[in-house]
Amino acid sequence: MKLYEYMAKEIFRRNGIPVPMGAVFTGVDGVAAFQEKTGSVAIKSQVLSGGRGKAGGIKFATEPQDAISKVQELLASKIKGCQVETVLIEEKVTIERELYLAITVDGSKRQIVLLASVAGGMDIEQVPEEQVIKRFIDITIGLQPYATREITRQMGLKGREAKQTEEVMLKLYQVFRKYDAELVEINPLVVTPSQVLAADGKMTVDDEAAYRFLPEVPYVEEKTAVEKKADDLGISYVELDGEVGVMANGAGITMATLDLLQHFGSSARNFMDAGGGSSEKATAAALEILLSTNPKALLINIFGGITRCDDVARAFVQVKKALDLKLPVVIRLVGTNEDLGTAILREQGIESFKSVEEAVTKVISLLKGGGTDVHNS
Repeated sequence: MKLYEYMAKEIFRRNGIPVPMGAVFTGVDGVAAFQEKTGSVAIKSQVLSGGRGKAGGIKFATEPQDAISKVQELLASKIKGCQVETVLIEEKVTIERELYLAITVDGSKRQIVLLASVAGGMDIEQVPEEQVIKRFIDITIGLQPYATREITRQMGLKGREAKQTEEVMLKLYQVFRKYDAELVEINPLVVTPSQVLAADGKMTVDDEAAYRFLPEVPYVEEKTAVEKKADDLGISYVELDGEVGVMANGAGITMATLDLLQHFGSSARNFMDAGGGSSEKATAAALEILLSTNPKALLINIFGGITRCDDVARAFVQVKKALDLKLPVVIRLVGTNEDLGTAILREQGIESFKSVEEAVTKVISLLKGGGTDVHNS
């Protein structure tokens, strides 16, 4: 469960990590008064997607009316497809340098790892790996002060900067353990003329542990409207920002399909695992959900086991007729009742592929060719 920035920062503040003075708003009431009291402010959209700064989700104001105008602008906007419903307004701080700190779990080593870098800021993802310090933490002894001193020496920090950064590391680890977090991140951790501050905050709590922190940590619903609808039908669905709508049956085959799309030069509009035993009715409902996101093309990849290929074929024909599909569609059917499913599609002038690689390259070629009709697959 991801937390909004203002939630993460409130947890940081309660646990002794310094954060800028700020307040949360869902409208313009009180904005002018806060700006007058604070002076120059940063107005930050509260969304769960990354990269909001580059997407225009952070604005600055020095006058009350300007602050009101920019709050209204943000609350009426979407950042990377997420509607902005809340903004965090904070005092604008004087930044001398930006650092990066995070604590997460390294799945391959099954250990907690602390990440630190003197190259904090919006482009942290582009920082070379050799510029990121990694310190694995033995959970039986935790993060010790000697380890934080070693990290700040590696970062080249001295004096007040080093001491305050070490204190933040220790408290960040306490937060990580206390709240059963999967990730706690400060990017950037800023050095100001007077102190080190968490200028941003990100926190992800283990879903299975979230109930233990209610109401201190409110439950955050991350799903979009389409994802909620899919969840109600028992379908694993995640919206992405690509161009090809994908339906497959099983998490592994779905991920492999997404990887192949990427490999051959395209990208997926979604992750959809329609399940291993979907009926004709459930498959039709899944297709309707998928098509509601307006993909540029559709790729269906079914390896029939409990799921029957003829049910998938009938569901597709049903949806095709009901919605009068005009976008390129490619279908791969292999497995249970494969011959029957193939025959049903052939009656509609549609052939199915046996090879997933051929199916993926076909849908990409149709996209590049600008096809608008439902094509043979």
